[in-house]
Amino acid sequence: MSVYDMIIIGGGPAGYTAALYASRAGFSTLVIERMSAGGQLALTDVIDNYPGFEEGIDGFSLGMKMQATAERFGAVTEYAEVVSLDLSGKIKRVVTDSGEFEAKTVVIATGANPRELGVEKEKDFLGKGVHYCAHCDGRFYKDKTVAVVGGGNSAVSDALYLSRLAKKVYLIHRRDSLRATKIYHKPLEEAENIEFIWNSQITKFLGEQRVSSAEIKNTQSGEVSQLMCDGFFVSIGRSPATDFLKGAVELDPNGYIVAGESTETNVEGVFAVGDVRTKALRQVVTAVADGATAVHYAEEYLAKFNG
Repeated sequence: MSVYDMIIIGGGPAGYTAALYASRAGFSTLVIERMSAGGQLALTDVIDNYPGFEEGIDGFSLGMKMQATAERFGAVTEYAEVVSLDLSGKIKRVVTDSGEFEAKTVVIATGANPRELGVEKEKDFLGKGVHYCAHCDGRFYKDKTVAVVGGGNSAVSDALYLSRLAKKVYLIHRRDSLRATKIYHKPLEEAENIEFIWNSQITKFLGEQRVSSAEIKNTQSGEVSQLMCDGFFVSIGRSPATDFLKGAVELDPNGYIVAGESTETNVEGVFAVGDVRTKALRQVVTAVADGATAVHYAEEYLAKFNG
C-alpha cells in the first residue's frame, strides 16, 4: 500500500483548496469525497460573495472548478465514505467503504450540515423557497416576503440581514422569547419590517412547483394557521460531520473539531479546515483560507517527518 503525503477527507472548498496547495507543492495528495465535489456548496443556486465571478456562479460549477484545478496538479479523488480512522501513529490510516488508505498527514474537511425542521415537503422545496443560508440565497427575495425559523443568534442575524433586502420578514420561534444574545435585541426593535410569530412551529410546507406557504401550529393553543411567504429560511443551527471520528481528535461541546487559525488539531499531523472546525464565520472564502493555511503548517510537519 502506497503512503500519501496527505489525505484530505471531504471535497468541499476547504478540501480542494488544501488539495490544490498540497499537490502544487509536490505532495502526493488524495481527496476522499462521499458524494460530489463542492459538498454543501453544490446545493447553492448562485454564489455572489466569492471573488472573481462578477456574474455569480452556481455552487455545483464552482465545486467542479475547484476539483479540476487541484487535479490539474496531480491530486487524486476517491469517491468513498470514511468508516473509521487510526490517527495515533506517524502513518495515519483511513478506512473507507471501498478500501484502506495511508498518509503522513490528514486534513479533515467534512463540513457541517444545516439542521432541518424534519417536516413534510421540506426536502421537496429545497432551493425552491426553502433555504438554509440567508447570505447565500437572500438576494433572490429583494422586496418580497420571507420568514426565518429559529430564535438563536444565527436566526436573528439572518432576519436582520434579510430585513435590508425583503419587504417583510417574519421571525418564527417556538418559544415566547429569543435565545439570541442581547446585542441583537435593539436592532430587532428598530427594524420596522420584522414581525415576530411567537410560540409557533412549522408543521408542513405547501405549494406546487415551489413553496407558497407554510402550515404553522401554535405550541400553546394547538391552533393551526397558514403563513403566505415567498421564501422560508431555516436557521436552527448546524451539525458538524464529525460522528465518524469517534474520539480520534478533540471536539468542542457542539461537536466541532477544536483547531485554531493554524488549523492544527490536538493530534500531530492532523488538521481541520472549513466548517467542521470551531470558528466564528463559516463561508466559502473562510473555508478556502483554511485549506491554504493547513498546507502551510503541513509542509512544516512533513519537513520534520522526512528530515
